[in-house]
Amino acid sequence: MNTIKIQCYIVFIILSTTVQIKSQICEKKTQYSECSTNSACGCFRMVGTNNNTGICGFRWLACSRLVLCNSLDNSCSQPNTTCVQHPQCNDLPVCYPGTMTDQSICPPMKNKINAKWKQNAITVAGGNGEGQQLNQLSYPYGIFIDENKNIFIADYNNHRIVEWKYNANEGQIIAGGNGQGNRMDQLNNPMDVIVDQQNHSVMIADYENKRVIQWINQTQQILIQNIHCQGLAIDKHGFLYVSDGVRNEVKRWKIGEYNKGVVVAGGNGQGDQLNQFNDPRFIFVDDDQSVYVSDVNNHRVMKWRKDAKEGRTVAGGNGYGGDLNQLYLPHGVIVDDLGQVYVTDFGNHRVMRWYEGNEEGEIVVGGNDGGNQSNQLNNPMGLSFDDEVNLYVADRNNHRIQKFEVIL
Repeated sequence: MNTIKIQCYIVFIILSTTVQIKSQICEKKTQYSECSTNSACGCFRMVGTNNNTGICGFRWLACSRLVLCNSLDNSCSQPNTTCVQHPQCNDLPVCYPGTMTDQSICPPMKNKINAKWKQNAITVAGGNGEGQQLNQLSYPYGIFIDENKNIFIADYNNHRIVEWKYNANEGQIIAGGNGQGNRMDQLNNPMDVIVDQQNHSVMIADYENKRVIQWINQTQQILIQNIHCQGLAIDKHGFLYVSDGVRNEVKRWKIGEYNKGVVVAGGNGQGDQLNQFNDPRFIFVDDDQSVYVSDVNNHRVMKWRKDAKEGRTVAGGNGYGGDLNQLYLPHGVIVDDLGQVYVTDFGNHRVMRWYEGNEEGEIVVGGNDGGNQSNQLNNPMGLSFDDEVNLYVADRNNHRIQKFEVIL
C-alpha cells in the first residue's frame, strides 16, 4: 500500500513539473472510466505506474495526432505530454497532450445529491423583449454551455444559433441569421444545438428543414436528412442521438458515419405504451448509453437502457397536472452523476428533480406561476448545468436564458 502511495505521489510530481497544467489523477478506476462532469472525458491508464492509476483526459482526440512513447523507457520527447495506454488508438503506449487533460476541459465530478439553487435567477442572455437584435431572443429552445460558460442558444423564431460569451451584454450569430429558409446558410426553426469544443463545430436540429446540419466556421454540411429532428445528444463513445417527433423514435449514428441510423428508443408508432412515444423532444445519454427522453404529450420522461425493447418511466407518467407526481408537457432533460433526472416542466413553469424509483419529484426552481419575475419562468424549454453546477434554463416565453446559482 505504501508503495502505491509513493508511486501516485511521484506521478503527481511528474505531472506538476513537466506537464505544467492542472490535471486530475484517477485512482482505482478502469481504462476510460468516468472521471469528469464532461462526459466526453475518461481515465487513461498511465504507463509505468500502478495499473489503477491514470489521468483524466478528453477521449476523442484524433488518433493521428498521437505519437508513440519511447519504447525503451516509455518517455515522451514532446513537451507537456504523458505516456498513457489508449487501446482504441494503438496497442502501444502513446503520448497524450497535457492540454487535453487540463481541468478546464475535464472538470472534476461534483456530488450533486444535496444541491440547491438560489430561487431568484440572473438573466444571462436575452431579457430585452422579443426581437432579432443581438441583445434579444425570440422563443429560445435548446441550450448548450461550454467549459468557459459561454452559452449557445437555438433561437427558434429568429432562425439562428447565437453564442453569448460569459458576462456578455449581447450575443453573436454563429449559424443561420440569414432569414427563414432552406438554403445551406439558412435555418428554419432550429430546436436544439450541441457544440464540439475541440473543432468548434456546431450541430443543429434544423427542425422545419428536416435535417441535422453542421456548421464549422460558416461552412455547412448536412449530416442527416429527412428527419423531424427535435433533440440532439452525443455520448462519450462518439455516437450522435437524434429524436424524431413525427416517427416517435430516437436514432443513433456513429459520428462521421451517417448512412444508416439505428433506432435505440421508440419506433413502435405513436402511443403511451412503454415501447412508444407521443412526441419525443429533448434527450440525454448517460455513460452507460441509457437514453432519457422527454415524452411530451405523454407527460413523462422515459429511460431506455442500451439495447432495451421498452423504456421505463422515471418522471411523471400520471397524466398531466401540477402535483408533485405529475408533469405537464415536459421538455428539457438532464441527468446528474447520481441518476437524478432534472426536467423543465413546460406547462407548470418549473424545473423538477426526480430520483429514479421515487413516486414524486421535487420543485428545483420556478413553480411560482408563469411570469417574468426573477423567481418565475414562463414555459421553460432547454436545461443545462455548467461545470460549477449552476443551472441554466431557456425561459422560452420570456425570451431569455436564466441562470440559477448553486448554493454551496
